[in-house]
Amino acid sequence: MQTSFAPERLSADPQLASSEKILRTCVHCGFCTATCPTYVLLGDELDSPRGRIYLIKEMLEADKPATEEVVRHVDRCLSCLSCMTTCPSGVNYMHLVDHARAHIEKTYRRPLPDRVLRAVLAAVLPYPGRFRLALAGAVFAKPFAALLARVPGLKSVSAMLALAPATSEPRSAYEGPGVFPAAGERKARVVLLQGCAQQVLEPSINDATIRLLTRFGVEVVHVEGEGCCGSLVHHMGREEESLVSARRNVDAWTKTIEAGGLDAIVVTTSGCGTTIKDYGFMLREDPAYAEKAARVSALAKDISEVLATLPLTPVRETGQTVAYHAACSIQHGQQIKEEPKDVLRALGFVVKEPAEGHLCCGSAGTYNILQPEIATRLRDRKAANLARTGADVIAAGNIGCLTQIRSGLPTPCVHTVELADWATGGPLPAPLHGRGFERRPEAAA
Repeated sequence: MQTSFAPERLSADPQLASSEKILRTCVHCGFCTATCPTYVLLGDELDSPRGRIYLIKEMLEADKPATEEVVRHVDRCLSCLSCMTTCPSGVNYMHLVDHARAHIEKTYRRPLPDRVLRAVLAAVLPYPGRFRLALAGAVFAKPFAALLARVPGLKSVSAMLALAPATSEPRSAYEGPGVFPAAGERKARVVLLQGCAQQVLEPSINDATIRLLTRFGVEVVHVEGEGCCGSLVHHMGREEESLVSARRNVDAWTKTIEAGGLDAIVVTTSGCGTTIKDYGFMLREDPAYAEKAARVSALAKDISEVLATLPLTPVRETGQTVAYHAACSIQHGQQIKEEPKDVLRALGFVVKEPAEGHLCCGSAGTYNILQPEIATRLRDRKAANLARTGADVIAAGNIGCLTQIRSGLPTPCVHTVELADWATGGPLPAPLHGRGFERRPEAAA
């Protein structure tokens, strides 16, 4: 794609120079349109990656504020990154749309209800204490979700309440800074990201991870000073807030690296993993953090990547059919495709993959709150494809996907690591109670 940016602008703005290179990589081939969820649903060229690239190019090239049209179509992008998997030219759409969102945040004044909603999400979701309080209040408001959906301007509030759990999860016994020693000889030492929303919604995921890793000789560390990875605000264009989160985590993890060394920074929420693996790029122009951030990004591993290196063997008779849902952030954002399925198969599960596995479920961070109509259509499409597998359970590696799919499908959904933990000696995941899993005898020693 030809561009006409003023050279002095490119030399003065590294972010703009990076985006200009991305724009020139695009050859207008249109392969991305076939795998873009919003284009598949809406059929509008401007709701495809190619269309959005044109809009972003025009906005950045002219150095003008975002228009309502640009905002509408960029907001509809899920950042699922399916287009990057499909693109034969290697267009880094992720970095381009991130830049566009930051530009929108700086130059466009959204309607008041939208500004308030986004501010509330940014002020609550990344902070576990605040999020717990919000969920406690949501329990009382949840019965009114359907009613609020009929009120103009309150569909996002209705969607938020509908997604909120009916009961609060107890805090994890492992919560907070600490070191969880390996059983027997220590073979590796890792940091486990505690995260923000996941530790409130489903602390059982990281609990299962700690049990499983320590069982197989991995020492697990919860680092003091760590916080949200920054992805929630990053995808809303709140660039400075996301960089504050990134720097805080880089500092916290660097101390641990220097104190005792690390083999990996393990992440159980694939959306977070995609962002942490990008810290090196996000902080590349910060002389105080560029090197440290690159080191952190190189150490970041999805839990499935770590499990694939361990000698996992089941101690129970498994054999159940598992439909594996590949979160967009794991299959497109991190290009991890086989490891989660290989782990499940090694533990004796029968793995099935749904049709249209490349398409997003509609969760996408806060997308199912900010764009509830499109998100619901994508959820229903995903749920129907998963149901057709006839699986006993659905496994996924991202809390957002699990929450989204559960809202549209009765089949139990659990994190991949929870199944691996149960198969190797851990407790049965709560969603599987009463589903016949308990009746299977333990495998012979």
